[in-house]
Amino acid sequence: MGYLLLYHPDILKEDLQNIPANIKARIRRAIETRLAVDPVHYGEPLQDSLKGHRRLRVGDWRVIYRIDGQEIIILKIGNRKDVYQKIFRRLK
Repeated sequence: MGYLLLYHPDILKEDLQNIPANIKARIRRAIETRLAVDPVHYGEPLQDSLKGHRRLRVGDWRVIYRIDGQEIIILKIGNRKDVYQKIFRRLK
């Protein structure tokens, strides 16, 4: 059984605005083919203050998410250089 994908409202407004179309397609494909099928296997657990969250690596881009039963809550999509600093604003 697949998982239900839920996106934080700011992903469309902020995260995907400055990402090139070809990268957006790669990220979407990774979410639909890997994350929605087996989020535990394909995602790496995060530590310390992000414990309970996981990340999916798509090249230099990261998808930060949380698993809640059969739901995957995608909280942030961003470049690896600053995605971890920016996620904290969204978690408040």
